[in-house]
This record gives sequence, structure tokens and C-alpha cells, in this order.
Amino acid sequence: SFLRHTALGVGSLCIANSSWAGSRRISPNEKLNLAVIGVANQGASDMGQLESENIVALCDVDANYLTAAAQKHPGAKIYGDFRRLLEQKGIDAVLVATPDHTHAVAAVAAMKSGYHVYCEKPLTRTISECRKVMETARKTKRVTQIGTQIHGGDNYRRVVELVQSNAIGPVSEVHVWVGAVYGTKDRPQQGVPVPSELQYNLWLGPVAERPYSPDYVPRSWRNWWAFGGGSLADFGCHFMDLPHWALDLRTPITVEVLDGPPPRNEAVPPWMIVRYEYPARKSQPPVVLTWYHGGRKPSADVLAPEYTAKWNGGVLFVGKNGQLLSDYGRHLLLPEKQFEGFVRPAPFIPSSIGH
Repeated sequence: SFLRHTALGVGSLCIANSSWAGSRRISPNEKLNLAVIGVANQGASDMGQLESENIVALCDVDANYLTAAAQKHPGAKIYGDFRRLLEQKGIDAVLVATPDHTHAVAAVAAMKSGYHVYCEKPLTRTISECRKVMETARKTKRVTQIGTQIHGGDNYRRVVELVQSNAIGPVSEVHVWVGAVYGTKDRPQQGVPVPSELQYNLWLGPVAERPYSPDYVPRSWRNWWAFGGGSLADFGCHFMDLPHWALDLRTPITVEVLDGPPPRNEAVPPWMIVRYEYPARKSQPPVVLTWYHGGRKPSADVLAPEYTAKWNGGVLFVGKNGQLLSDYGRHLLLPEKQFEGFVRPAPFIPSSIGH
């Protein structure tokens, strides 16, 4: 409901200001005027890579974070409410780096206001929100990008080239694991006073009102379904990006939790094993992808313990003629003895210009 009404409200704002929203012509040699929603932690990291452009607006619900960011960008206007930021004239694009539960409302509102959008991963908290964001991007024809920066690295490119050049033969099985653990706490029952610097009602955004807890803000929100999706939502988009790219995977036919702790209404599962089944694609066979988190890893009959012990997170491609093991920055053909002297294909995926 919040998403729907926010979209309608900002839609009318866009019409009222259609003479300027999204209409500024930009020279190739001109700097972009950028706005940032969520200026701390990942948002601060992102801003560090945008120093070549003009940061003209900053928004955060925490006054301390906002003040610190404003000191680095004294020419920027500051806001506690992103809806007010979107009324500012002359913005070209908006970076959204809030917690997951406000990605959708901020991104949709920005696009409906005429602005291009970079949104941190995961794009949204739910599938329905994701569909709304994608639909809005298509309708508004805004330039968009998601914060999957690992995709821009050279390591993933070399892995994709090996898979697509058939180095390990047809791949029908993939295993993906991360060591991260969220969801070990029950929902806080007693509220404590809200810190004076925090606009907690704005931080909640579309989430139903609940007492403040330091277990939610500023860093632990991924433990709760209301705000995030735990380890799978945090790291799945990075690690599973690689098999989706290398094997041209799209929508799975089935997704099934194979094992995990008893579900709880509030907290995400601290560990889980999930199976995704993908159909055949042209000449490529069907693929079964198994996800593990919270200390669970592939069994010894899938990958030798000497490797699982050293790789806290990884992607294992199981091909007809061998295996390929990768993480963000390294990869390995297995069995190593079998691939001694292997001649790699010449690189055919160009390097990224920079995420």
C-alpha cells in the first residue's frame, strides 16, 4: 500500500514539475548532478567513487551520518526525508543506498520524478517490489544500474570464458556457499528510547510501526524479514550472478529449501540449504544449483574437504570433464593435476570501464 500511494504521490509531483524533471540535456564533457539517499556505510563507499561528479543533494535519517557527509560535500543540500530531496531541481541521477526495505519506494519515487537510478543490491526486499521497480524502469525509460560491483571484476570474466569455451564440458550442477550468519536473535520485545539523531519513523518507511531497537538500526537489520533477507539476500546476488552469467540462467522452474532450522516469523534463518532447478537452454543441459549458508558447504563427495576448508565462500561448477571453483577474486580448475598445462582461451569478454 505504501509503495502504491508513494508512487501515485510522486507521479503527480513529476507531472507538476514536468518542465524540469529528467529533462536537462547533458554534454559529454559536463559533470552529472547526483543525489544520494543513504550516505553512510555502503552509501559512503559508493560516494567515494563518484568524486568526479557533482554531489548536489544528500539524504539520511541519521543526523550524525548526514552531517559527516555534508562536511565532505559542503555544496550539497541536505534532507532527512528522500521525498523532499526529490523535489530539488537540477538533479540528473539518484543513488539509493538505504537498507533493503526502502530500496523499492526510493527507487520508484526517483524514477517517477524523472531521475536515473543506481540502487544498491539486493534491488528489493520482495519479488513483488522487484517487479514494480522493473515495470517503472521500463515505463519511465530511465537509465538504471544495480550495485553488483563484483560483476565488474576481471575474475568473473575469466571464469565465464572458461565455462563458455567448454573447458570443463557441459555443466549440469552448481554449488554456491557463503559463511555469513544472520538471524540468531529473536525479535526484541522491549523498546528503548530512540537516539536523538535518528528519525526512526522515516527509517521504518513502509514497514509497520514497531518499537525502536539498536538491534535494527544501524547495522543489524539484515537479521529480520521486515528489513532484509539474511545471508541469501545479502550475498546471493553476488555469488549466484556468476553461474547465471556463465550458463545463461534465467528464471528457475522450482526453488525448494532442502534443509534449515524451523522457520520463525520475524528472524531470517541462520543457516539453510536451497535447491534451484533451471531448464535446458538451447544446447545446454538443465542445471541444479544448490545454495548453502551459515557454515553449511558441499559434501565431500561433491568437493574435497581440503578445498571447502580453505574456501569460506565459493561457486563450484561441476562439468562433465572437470570442475571449476571460484570466489570473488580467484578461481581454480579441478582436479588440479588433470589441468596441468591447460591452455586457457584467449580473453573475449572486455574489461569493465569501472562499476
